[in-house]
Amino acid sequence: MTSTQDLAARLAPELIALRRKIHANPELALDNPVTQQTILDELAGLDLEITKGRKLSSVVAVLRGTAPGASGTDRPVVLLRGDMDGLPVVEQTGLDYASENGLMHACGHDLHVAGLVGAAKILHELRDQLPGDVVFMFQPGEEGPGGADPMVREGLLEAAGRRVDAAYALHVTSAGEAKDMWFGRPGPLMAAADEFFVTVRGRGGHGSQPHNSLDPVPVACEIVLAVQTMVTRKFNVFDPVVVTCGMIAAGSKDNIIPDDARLEMTVRTFSPDTNAKIKDELTSVANHVAAAHGMKAEIDYRRGYPVTVNDPDEYRFLTDVVTDLFGADHYTEMPFPEAGSEDFSFVANEVPSAFIFLSACTSDDPKTAPDNHSPRAAFDDSVVPDGAALLAETALRRLQKATAER
Repeated sequence: MTSTQDLAARLAPELIALRRKIHANPELALDNPVTQQTILDELAGLDLEITKGRKLSSVVAVLRGTAPGASGTDRPVVLLRGDMDGLPVVEQTGLDYASENGLMHACGHDLHVAGLVGAAKILHELRDQLPGDVVFMFQPGEEGPGGADPMVREGLLEAAGRRVDAAYALHVTSAGEAKDMWFGRPGPLMAAADEFFVTVRGRGGHGSQPHNSLDPVPVACEIVLAVQTMVTRKFNVFDPVVVTCGMIAAGSKDNIIPDDARLEMTVRTFSPDTNAKIKDELTSVANHVAAAHGMKAEIDYRRGYPVTVNDPDEYRFLTDVVTDLFGADHYTEMPFPEAGSEDFSFVANEVPSAFIFLSACTSDDPKTAPDNHSPRAAFDDSVVPDGAALLAETALRRLQKATAER
């Protein structure tokens, strides 16, 4: 019997060529028409039910398995996801297929698309072994403003006619671990990412006479420092909060006290409970520090991607497939969550899900290699067939497991 790995190996040259084609033509955010058409061209000829996004250039494809099993609403459904957008980064890799349009696939989403196309082709070949259906989620906008949430609202999770039972995704990395290593963890895997904007309203004046003004600059600085104290006193150190002020803006000249000072901060949390509380605590600090100096703080708090949480059962199921296919020596469990964020969290909030990393590092020294989002980030696309095989094998086994349990 032909295995998913055999089929992936057979498809390897065309999947790598597809990855390089996509790499050379990155697109941004929710509008990825060229990538969308490339995906549609690759899926043409397969027996799939395909839907394009209404408000974004997504592709949802449903494969109906033909193996005997449950019918109607009892028929299991598994979702596999690949994101497809690039970044506003000028590529500096020197590759002969490097992007020249001022954008870059600096986070490896080109490998994700190629791997998901490969999984679709593999499972189409093996559909007589599938006792259920597979939803393939090709998603733009992961780097912002977020494509998963609108896809869910457009009916992604019911695309097969029944709600998805489980969802899986992988993400390649260009640094940190040696090539071909898989890694992840149960529970919180990636942080929620919110934005916290503060404008301190003072009263400007001459720099030589600050007592005749309300200087917002030292107040803004005090807010930054007070926030750092607050997060270590209001929140459990084992459920941490990371707040980084990435921008302070005020004034126009050294001897002019400005009317206003503005702060922009990123807020990272690792549990839904902490994420729910952090807005009020940050707002309280900013308001009270400003009030102590006779000023006002205007707050704009913007919710971003939620915490990405691996369902423990689905995570163990996925990692069992990894070790079966690639060996236990190719998997390592992360001791801590990653402080980056992922909009696959919108799917994981709705259905049991698991998300895993795969190293595509090209360097012999992964610890110093350029990381994801760097203009020099390089990804070894020889891992694409492994990604395709893992996604396909996981869907196949999960559908068979669900059928056996019903």
